[in-house]
Amino acid sequence: MQYTNPVIPGFYPDPSICRVGDDYYLVTSTFEYFPGVPIFHSKDLVHWRQIGHCLTSERHLPLANAWSSGGIFAPTIRHHDGWFYMTTTNVSGMGNFYVRSRHPAGPWSDPILVAQGGIDPSLLFDNDGRVYFQTTCTGDQGDGIYQCEIDISTGRMLTESRLLWKGTGGAASEAPHLYKINGLYYLMIAEGGTEYGHMVTMARSSAPFGPYEPCPSNPILSHRSLKSNIHATGHADIVQAHDGSWWAVFLGIRPVSYPMRHHLGRETFLAPVLWTADGWPIIGHGGRVESVMEAPRLTEVRWPDKAIRDDFDDQTLGFDWTFLRNPAQESWSLHECPGNLVLRGNKVSLDDAGAPAFVGRRLSHLSCNIAAALNFEPLIEGEEAGLTVFMNEKYHYDLFVKLKDGRKAIVLRRTVGSMRMESTLDCAAGPVVLKIEARPERFVFSIQQDGSNVLELSSGETHLLSTEVAGGFTGTFIAMYAVCETGQGSPALFDWFDYEPLG
Repeated sequence: MQYTNPVIPGFYPDPSICRVGDDYYLVTSTFEYFPGVPIFHSKDLVHWRQIGHCLTSERHLPLANAWSSGGIFAPTIRHHDGWFYMTTTNVSGMGNFYVRSRHPAGPWSDPILVAQGGIDPSLLFDNDGRVYFQTTCTGDQGDGIYQCEIDISTGRMLTESRLLWKGTGGAASEAPHLYKINGLYYLMIAEGGTEYGHMVTMARSSAPFGPYEPCPSNPILSHRSLKSNIHATGHADIVQAHDGSWWAVFLGIRPVSYPMRHHLGRETFLAPVLWTADGWPIIGHGGRVESVMEAPRLTEVRWPDKAIRDDFDDQTLGFDWTFLRNPAQESWSLHECPGNLVLRGNKVSLDDAGAPAFVGRRLSHLSCNIAAALNFEPLIEGEEAGLTVFMNEKYHYDLFVKLKDGRKAIVLRRTVGSMRMESTLDCAAGPVVLKIEARPERFVFSIQQDGSNVLELSSGETHLLSTEVAGGFTGTFIAMYAVCETGQGSPALFDWFDYEPLG
């Protein structure tokens, strides 16, 4: 049996994994998006389904001060003594903390703060009952991976922070995970920055605070300077499967053009881990991975395919749906007009680093068809509603309905940094279907009204919404949105939303 990488496509970076019996759980970063830290479940390491989020309230995840690519960095999930622990950093808020739950789907506890600074926290539960907390930060001995012992019931530091390792010399030593395997402490980190020089390195020691000796085969994973359709591999976590084999999850990207540019964000990949005779791990085939690889020899468990259409008939939104920062309660509703998602715009626009009326999902495929049925009758100039292909407040393509010069209009707006282009055509009263064809190098925008022929408006290049152009750590979202310059706007009713992967 074979599987295809990435195993979780789209903007799901910084994966961390744990095993409980023959069940596997995985979490990823979410930055300024809410709810925070999706949690996935798998039985075979290949097929994953989301079962919830770890951070589901503003108390868990205050994002009012989160800049683009701020918010939640690099979570770690661990299981110990019947409890799940998820630790992460809110760089725009409370710093390092963890939450815990008896059940991976939640509910999760209130945040428990840890005073050690830095980002990318991780936990090791040692056999003697001690709990060690690692982060990447700047301390008395410079930049590197630091550790303290904590009281897991309170988060209180029981020791001062001490430097463990600075890495092999690559930029940005980060993403620490400490494991105890066969009596030795293995410290795995990422180096090179989460870019094309990304890599995974390893060191080990006979004591939790070191000294640590580096693996002679470092890096144990890297696609630097390779001719490959997978790049920037790094930020890994490893797990021993219930059949005794070892596996790594890690982030990577799939550039689609030359010069290399990627717009889906950093995705979650899977590869085997092999141990050398002298006790060092190597990820993949000599530190390299492929798009198609041999699957784990575990019983395959596939989850039902997701429906193409969301009719918004349920009482709650599905786990795919995400808000931009903490949403205002009055900005969205599934109950105001049953069978519709209702958005009411506020003064926050897509050009602001705030919380607009925005309900979106990750663009998870290089080729897919997207459509939404919108019923929106704007009453005043300055209110709009529609679909956006969104990377951040400075880079987005929007297809929307608005009132222009007293007439209802369809507008396609392309915002690329300081440049903006708009094209407009008249729109008849009544519902309109907004369509986006996503292809590896282009988004094509169309509309349809009253069952008439589809009218193609124009297109926009995917690379202009790429990380290499737009910057940041996130990926592209497709979202329904509404804006009203004067405050609470007219209701925008979305009857359904389609997401159809191709290929």
